[in-house]
Amino acid sequence: MIVVHHLNNSRSQRVLWLLEELGIEYEIKFYERDAKTMLAPESLRQVHPLGKSPVITDADLTIAESGAIIEYLVNRYGNGRLVPASDTPEHLRYTYWLHYAEGSAMPPLVMRVVLNNFGAGNSSVVSGFVAPQIKLHFDYIEDELRKSTWFVGEEFTAADIQMSFPLELVAMLPEEVESRPKIKEFIDRIHGRPAYKQALERGGEYDVSF
Repeated sequence: MIVVHHLNNSRSQRVLWLLEELGIEYEIKFYERDAKTMLAPESLRQVHPLGKSPVITDADLTIAESGAIIEYLVNRYGNGRLVPASDTPEHLRYTYWLHYAEGSAMPPLVMRVVLNNFGAGNSSVVSGFVAPQIKLHFDYIEDELRKSTWFVGEEFTAADIQMSFPLELVAMLPEEVESRPKIKEFIDRIHGRPAYKQALERGGEYDVSF
């Protein structure tokens, strides 16, 4: 049985959503952030040395990192679902977005969150670097979503699940999403998916606001 070590208000919500999309049975072990530091509890270190979420256990395997978890679940349990056929342009595009989400889209957003939490939200670092980087990446994403319904094309894939977190995070910034209707439409589409709603029912509502 797959166990999702689920931290509140975290990227592990994507893992629950993927499992619901694939119809895979799983259990949830819940963890709560420290109310002051907002960090994961020390007990998560007993599962993985970094003590972060998401992380899953499947029999004797322990797997961390959103992208690695998604690839593992799709490859082992997906039976060809939510991933384009190998050796196709769509598969290359799928792989790109699967890695772009955390490798490129998330870093400036994480920087903004950290700087805000340390009282530096109006610093020159934000105005001179972080804000321009957020604009650059999310203008790019908006342009890409003008080309197709989903990130890989007209078919929903696990790459859309992976991309959901940075888009939901940036949607908490009205000045960033108001001029980007395609991102708003994407968020509305994923929120309407039954599996997304089922994941929230099992994992609990989550807040990704700054």
